[in-house]
Amino acid sequence: MAMTKPGARPSNSRFSSGPCAKPPTWSLEVLKDAPLGRSHRAAVGKDKLKAAIDLTRDVLGIPADYRIGIVPASDTGAVEMAMWSLLGERPVQMVAWESFGAGWVSDVIKQLKIDASEHIADYGHIVDMAALDYNQDVVFTWNGTTSGVRVAGDPIPANRTGLTICDATSAAFAQDLPWDKLDVTTFSWQKVMGGEAAHGMIVLSPRAVERLEFYTPPWPMPKIFRMTKGGKLIEGIFRGETINTPSMLCVEDYLFALNWAKSIGGLDALKMRADANAQAIWNFCATRDWIDNLAVNAATRSNTSVCLKFTDRRITDGAAFAKAIAKRLEVEGIALDIGAYRDAPAGLRIWCGATVETSDIEAMLPWLDWAFQTEINA
Repeated sequence: MAMTKPGARPSNSRFSSGPCAKPPTWSLEVLKDAPLGRSHRAAVGKDKLKAAIDLTRDVLGIPADYRIGIVPASDTGAVEMAMWSLLGERPVQMVAWESFGAGWVSDVIKQLKIDASEHIADYGHIVDMAALDYNQDVVFTWNGTTSGVRVAGDPIPANRTGLTICDATSAAFAQDLPWDKLDVTTFSWQKVMGGEAAHGMIVLSPRAVERLEFYTPPWPMPKIFRMTKGGKLIEGIFRGETINTPSMLCVEDYLFALNWAKSIGGLDALKMRADANAQAIWNFCATRDWIDNLAVNAATRSNTSVCLKFTDRRITDGAAFAKAIAKRLEVEGIALDIGAYRDAPAGLRIWCGATVETSDIEAMLPWLDWAFQTEINA
């Protein structure tokens, strides 16, 4: 029998995992003070960029002696900048359990040609982070955006001698990051804060700065990756004097998101919102035998990029079935852009970061029931 369509609908059907939904109070009006048509090196531009750095430190609780910089090319640019600038001084361990982490492995081994050790886990699983040798450099993602699996516990030792380089783009602003255990942390504005694309953030510990000033990589360094000059850190980068020209419209948008975060209670409130969103989906899956979390261990489930798999034995083509479900929900205007990442196992990926309202998740889930029953009957 055909299942009746639910009555309630999400107020906002944007559940994309990047770019992500804007904060609930966002409107075009919040961008009116953007200094458009002005140089980013003018006083007004410098002030805005410095404010973005200072508010980032404030909301995330980043230590005062850590440098924060705005860099080109989103989180990807920030990770590449870190790897090209810092790796090669000692042995490297590359860690991956999803597609973006796998990309960093490939770049280090095939492009930088470093003889690094690889630690790889399948989708849904995670590498034993506590078993790694932290006297070597370690490169890893904190939260697997395409697998929905995140680091759990406290696996990184305080007395390490290597550097930890952490891609935290879908974890920052939604999960606790142990700054004393992270030497390089990268993320973008377009994830948990719902900002615009193309700008990345890089956070350096004093140990990372020391490496930059005393180690010179053997390969040519592209201009957009250079953080030192004459053996000294270019401090201006970490005061908002960006390497290339930033979009002041995007900066204004990020400033709004940061101030919104402060207005609702800061990092604690952001984490609580993401947790509530993810929990609504986990509760839904727990009462159905045809869908489950891709993350095998509940302790490592992401509270932002929640990845789901269909488990009904009647499904013969998992990829086609998942695409059909996502398409039905898109056509109905219920959930946009929730298909699994192209390299990930077939299923759905529903963004649950802090800019998403729990009421919208709750309104969407009965429609997921409807879409499944409709498609399985078809």
